Amino acid sequence: MDRVQRLGDVAEIMLDYVENKKTFMTDKTLKVPSSSYTDKDQFDAEIELIFKRVPLMLAFTAELPNPGDYKAMDAMGVPVLINRDKQGQVHAFLNVCSHRGAPVADQGKGNCSRFTCKYHAWTYGADGRLIGISEASTFGDVDKSQMGLRVLPCEERAGMIFVCLTPNAPMDLDNYFRGYLEDFEALDFANWTYLGNRTIEGANWKIAFDGYLEGYHFQSLHPETIFPRTPSNTMHYEGFGPNMRIGFPQHSIADQLKDVPRDKWGECENNGYDFVRIFFPNVSIFVAPEITQVAQLFPGPTPDRNRTVLNYLRREPVQDEADREKVEAAMNFFRDVTYEEDYVIGLEIQKGLESGAHDDITFGRNERGNQFFHEWLNWYLEDDETLPEPQM
Repeated sequence: MDRVQRLGDVAEIMLDYVENKKTFMTDKTLKVPSSSYTDKDQFDAEIELIFKRVPLMLAFTAELPNPGDYKAMDAMGVPVLINRDKQGQVHAFLNVCSHRGAPVADQGKGNCSRFTCKYHAWTYGADGRLIGISEASTFGDVDKSQMGLRVLPCEERAGMIFVCLTPNAPMDLDNYFRGYLEDFEALDFANWTYLGNRTIEGANWKIAFDGYLEGYHFQSLHPETIFPRTPSNTMHYEGFGPNMRIGFPQHSIADQLKDVPRDKWGECENNGYDFVRIFFPNVSIFVAPEITQVAQLFPGPTPDRNRTVLNYLRREPVQDEADREKVEAAMNFFRDVTYEEDYVIGLEIQKGLESGAHDDITFGRNERGNQFFHEWLNWYLEDDETLPEPQM
């Protein structure tokens, strides 16, 4: 089935939801142990069996548009360096000098053709090869060909750069996303403009992520920000491997679609309905009319905390200073809503779960996105590929 036709079918389902006060429902509730959000052993297992094995979306094409561009960052304590060489190819490495372990690039972004460790000035090319040892005549014989930066699996697709944090690990994006990246190819995401980011901190990463997976709370938690546009407890879910596309109809969906030919309904994102696109395990993407927010949730450093980087992009580049002021205001608004209305209550939930008041939390039949996420989480933690994969 054609992508636009598929999305049109989803739009028709969401129209029915609004008109008949329905939502996507599964056949059962799901209990999750409260300890899932507090236990150090589970936290460590999530890092090792999930975050260090699956493809993580760590950067955007728009962040590294030019040859020589690089981004150095910390991902759950792993120092990562992503760069684009002069041929335009993207690479990822552990940001660790092979001499004594110092970083070869400071955290942040820049542009250079080579990386030099500030400790002893060992130099690496854009492809990670060791190309220079300072005062080599006094150092002694080493095989430079075996002392390059440690390569991480890396692939650029549909305007995003995916990295696996384990060297030599297999990374199969087609199997992992199962056609989902077509959404971003259709959006021409590779040619959007990166506007900047904001960083916020919150509770356990799953408490925070759970909030991105349902709209059951819109009326009670977002009465003045989200609810005026989007009805509460009205969601549609689709699964792509462990990833999800969540549809949120607008109150006005019937009026927005009434004059649109049925075969064009799949082209009406933001005009009657919106999508939140979820990349397991830790990315939420909301393409809004004004600006797009991409939340990257990084667990830790302790089980009760996460660091979330809110990235902002849009199709058009910044036009002038007045436009830049509007962009900054929009980024601050989205940041403030996310933190003040979602992350603050997440911190309160963390205290509640740590109190031991209840052994479990319960996800309702209407919270299928949360159920699906936790089913996949448990699938990875079992570390047994013979088990059947969860299905939406």
